[in-house]
Amino acid sequence: MSSSSVVVHRDAEVLAQAVAARLIVRLIDAQANRGSASVVLTGGRIAARIHAAVRDSAARDAVDWSAVDFWWGDERFLAAGDPERNETQARESMLDALPVDPARVHAMPAVDGPDGDDPEAAAARYAAELADRATGDLDLPTFDVVMLGVGEDGHVASVFPGHPAVYDERNVVAVRGAPKPPPVRISLTQRAINTGREVWLFGSGFGKSGPVKLALSGGGPVQIPAAGVHGTSATRWLLDADAAIELPQRFHSLNK
Repeated sequence: MSSSSVVVHRDAEVLAQAVAARLIVRLIDAQANRGSASVVLTGGRIAARIHAAVRDSAARDAVDWSAVDFWWGDERFLAAGDPERNETQARESMLDALPVDPARVHAMPAVDGPDGDDPEAAAARYAAELADRATGDLDLPTFDVVMLGVGEDGHVASVFPGHPAVYDERNVVAVRGAPKPPPVRISLTQRAINTGREVWLFGSGFGKSGPVKLALSGGGPVQIPAAGVHGTSATRWLLDADAAIELPQRFHSLNK
């Protein structure tokens, strides 16, 4: 049965350090159980800080990075190497410093990739890559951890409130007309995200406090997509004190 928890840290820096430590331990445990691990990365300012904390951790060498598969929850449909791409951010802040296997870094297609400027074809290509590495009865690999930043409108990955992706039953979709730039993106859907063993939602800053409160107080998955995602074994909300300011005071006694 899936469990849900909320952990509030003092500030963004402590949050980033704590999530990095948690991720390293989770990857070690996954590799101890089956020899490999798989993580879905996200983008954004707090994600970059988490990546850097992993990179700089004294415990990072306890992970066999060559046996970790890296996927992405969403991507801006821009040219490869564009600084706005989540892949570019992750490479610069973490992956380039780790002894990863390039074949296990599964970046979402770029607009200058084999599908050109067709995001639907690019989304289908990524879905096929996921299916090629499927485990069990799923058309997806095993995700040990799916990492998701929560947007100020409650979106996760590039699944925005009220957008068609909220209703889509495929694993990967093209997103057009996103309410924040750039307007064209590729994203895992809630269906794909919800196959992850653990789903981690993190938020930092006062701007995240409203959607965090709505998601944790029964908001619907169309209005607040963050409310519609969960792990098969655990769902973890990892917040700083500002993002948790509208939650009951008992949360703010944690990790002082």
